Amino acid sequence: MDFKKIMNWRYSTKAFDPDKKLTDEQFEQVKTLLRMSPSSTNIQPWHFVIASTQEGKERLAKGTQGFFSFNAPKILDASHVILFCSRIEADDEYMHHLLDKEDEDGRYAKPEFKEQMHAGRKVFADIHRFDLKDLSHWMDKQVYLNMGSLLLGVAALGIDAIPMEGIDIKTMDEEFKLREIGYSAVAAVSLGFRTASDFNASLPKSRLSEADIFSILE
Repeated sequence: MDFKKIMNWRYSTKAFDPDKKLTDEQFEQVKTLLRMSPSSTNIQPWHFVIASTQEGKERLAKGTQGFFSFNAPKILDASHVILFCSRIEADDEYMHHLLDKEDEDGRYAKPEFKEQMHAGRKVFADIHRFDLKDLSHWMDKQVYLNMGSLLLGVAALGIDAIPMEGIDIKTMDEEFKLREIGYSAVAAVSLGFRTASDFNASLPKSRLSEADIFSILE
């Protein structure tokens, strides 16, 4: 797989062809990318609201009213739109839910391994909860890891995408009652296929040089 070619092909798509849709197989691949993303201590603090119908996309587009109206077409014309949401709290109930799922999936050969995992994950969460006082931000970071994984994965599948922080978070939280289930919106990603008239597709890539960003240790 040629990652240089893939990364030069992908870009933040500004205009989607509304007539081109992901296949069912491609959507299954997208869901796999979202589910299988890595996260610190496997905490998986995410939830995804996904729209592919016009009605669903119109609900998501409510987050682009007013100041963020420039992002509305990127939602309405896309094939699928994913609202990335992060947990508000990693409480004991959620920690045990994770632990039980891992146990069910066969990750623990012995009961003590399960106990050790729980203790270790709690240590890291408590560092961010009490010492650094940034637990919600730490969980947001895991959601962004997921977003990065998705962007690379869909590019490898030949699917165009654009990540958008330009949405009204409070509106999205209220529209989908996210806070009532322990989550809050973070950002959205639209997926689909570029139009021939998308100006951003023809612009050359611009990245800092290797000399600027790499320190190779001998």
